[in-house]
Amino acid sequence: MAKVNLNVNGSPVSVTVDSLDTPLLWALRDSLGLTGTKYGCGRELCGACAVLINGQKQLSCDVDVGEVAGSEIWTIEGLAADLASPNPKFPSYAEVRKAWIDNQVPQCGFCQSGMIIAAVSLLEGGKSGSAAAAAMDHLCVCGTYPRINKALRSIA
Repeated sequence: MAKVNLNVNGSPVSVTVDSLDTPLLWALRDSLGLTGTKYGCGRELCGACAVLINGQKQLSCDVDVGEVAGSEIWTIEGLAADLASPNPKFPSYAEVRKAWIDNQVPQCGFCQSGMIIAAVSLLEGGKSGSAAAAAMDHLCVCGTYPRINKALRSIA
């Protein structure tokens, strides 16, 4: 067993895991109850497990919890809670959220937290909505790609 100190959604937390090579995904879901980060393929192919680590999208199924001790980790739950802050850490989340709602993007919704994390990472990195749409590489088994592209392109 190993204890790891993390910074998740702006707060310091400690998790106890079997080993330091436990995927971050399982620490978030099992130890911290942050189930918005989904387990999809476990092989870095679908993007359902995306989180922001130091502001960059990372796939938490392939990041060992020991690698991110001391890093700033944000999940979809953290972005949603941060939206109420007077100075949100990721202001583009509000735009993405509005675009997703206005364009009725989700169908089953399973992939959406990873898609939104990816969109926020791209927009915060300086991409336009159109460039973010072109760069989106996540999988959606429901096929909502036209609505995702429309939503992202609606963001200036």
